[in-house]
Amino acid sequence: MDSQENILEQEVKQEVIQEETPEVANENVVEQPRKVYETKAEVLRRVQDIAHGEETPQKEEVDYLKTVFYKLHIAEREAKLKAYLDAGGDPETYQITPDMDEEKFKAEMGIIKERRAKIFKEQEAEKQENLTQKLAIIDKIKAMITTPDEANKSYQEFKALQQQWREIKNVPADKANELWRNYQLYVEQFYDMLRLNSEAREYDFKKNLELKTALCEAAEKLADEEDVISAFHQLQKLHQEYREIGPVAKEQREEIWNRFKAASTVINKRHQQHFEGVRAKEEDNLARKTALCEKIEAIAAEENKGSGDWEKHTKQIIEIQTEWKTIGFAPQKMNVKIFERFRAACDDFFGRKAQYFKGLKDTFKENADKKRALIEQAKALVDSTDWKSTSDKFVALQKEWRTIGMVQKKVGDQLWEEFLGICNKFFEARNAAGGNQRGEERANLEKKRQVIEKLKAIATETGDNLQDKVQQLVEEYQSIGHVPFKEKDKVYEEYHAVLDKLYKDLNISVAKRRLNNFKQSLKQVAERGENALDNERARLFRQYENLKQEIQTYENNLGFLNASSKKGNSLIDEMNRKVQKLKDEMNLVRDKIKAIDAENK
Repeated sequence: MDSQENILEQEVKQEVIQEETPEVANENVVEQPRKVYETKAEVLRRVQDIAHGEETPQKEEVDYLKTVFYKLHIAEREAKLKAYLDAGGDPETYQITPDMDEEKFKAEMGIIKERRAKIFKEQEAEKQENLTQKLAIIDKIKAMITTPDEANKSYQEFKALQQQWREIKNVPADKANELWRNYQLYVEQFYDMLRLNSEAREYDFKKNLELKTALCEAAEKLADEEDVISAFHQLQKLHQEYREIGPVAKEQREEIWNRFKAASTVINKRHQQHFEGVRAKEEDNLARKTALCEKIEAIAAEENKGSGDWEKHTKQIIEIQTEWKTIGFAPQKMNVKIFERFRAACDDFFGRKAQYFKGLKDTFKENADKKRALIEQAKALVDSTDWKSTSDKFVALQKEWRTIGMVQKKVGDQLWEEFLGICNKFFEARNAAGGNQRGEERANLEKKRQVIEKLKAIATETGDNLQDKVQQLVEEYQSIGHVPFKEKDKVYEEYHAVLDKLYKDLNISVAKRRLNNFKQSLKQVAERGENALDNERARLFRQYENLKQEIQTYENNLGFLNASSKKGNSLIDEMNRKVQKLKDEMNLVRDKIKAIDAENK
């Protein structure tokens, strides 16, 4: 065997193994871009086609279909769980329902597994038969070189044996290299003994050169093949053909080999660069997914003070989950681990969210029952014609309604609309029957407007008793009876606009004055005893915490009120004013605590 073809054998050793055992080699080759499946049904149809069709199942595609199916299966199962939890379901009682698609998928995969096992067994048997046939050919060539005088006569038989060798394909991978070396050894020995005339030998070399030149041209054209993977596989076939062709003239052997080797180097380099790019992309995907895990873990660690925080963080996590789906696979050894980390962070957040809203459900139910009880009381009063007494009772019911905590928004809106409708029905009936009261209502309207004008005048005054004056006018306003229904909202808005401005201005100056007075009285408090200041501070701190809790309750209730009606809007305005007053009082208490701390120093 010539030196160039010895070099060829060493450099394409791996390709020989791959060509002889494609089912092993293919596991080390990255697939070309695969078809994207959107649903489990699409994957199942493809698996059924493979299971019951004529095509040979390819391990890479079968593994890919299995990965895609269970990715879609897990996503679908998690979507059902999320919908259940978002609807307020109890995660401890949630049960995963059987998936018929998964059962069908497993059954079809079992058929494919059996087909692949059968094909593999047949291929192994065929390789053993091929090995036996090639060993027989080697023995025949070996026998030819023991009778050199008969070499010329055996030439045609020798060429026929070479043709038979080429037609016999795969043999067991562990026997391929040794088998090839023995074959080449005895072929070269036969050529060395061959006493052909010069014309016949030159003709043989010429035909071999033509064949190898054609293979060089084919290998060079592969450099323009867009599909890098396909080009690599085609090159392996060309190497197999090159090995099967006999030698060329000695002076041309190195040149033709160098040409074929150079073309092969181009394809192998492109193949290597392609996989380096795939690995780099997977590493980038891992980095991006790790960053998303860190984001979602940080969100899950944040404190949620109310339902608003839970919903805000839920929206952020859903956005992160959407971004996750746009990122491709991470490296195989990390792909499952990074997904499990991501899913664990999501499960932790949504599990705690479900527990929180489960706790709210009991409170919501209790509050809804209280409001339904008030509705029943209102229904019992709605047809009463004792206008004055019943009006007071409705007003009392409305005040009690405001003290009840929040319920689920949809239920709360329905209850409020029902309660408001009953109240409106009574007051409209009272107004329709109270024609003789309209004069009194007009007079009340005039009185309320006079009080409003007095409040406007106070806004321009200065002095220490402004708050007392405002409080007197507020009490006077509240003691005035009903006004005409059409004027009710207008005078109400005018009154509270003036009052809100006064409270805003007065609260600042009054709070400062109350704080100064408190600071001046601290020495007197200290004289009561050694622990007097500490006791006063403890009392103020309890007051501060109570105010803080009361503000939280009002703000939660505000989130569940419906402001679609005028009466509903009035209730919200009233509660907002109450919240602001409580906050001012809480800030004053906090400043008093700071004053005691400064005194203790």
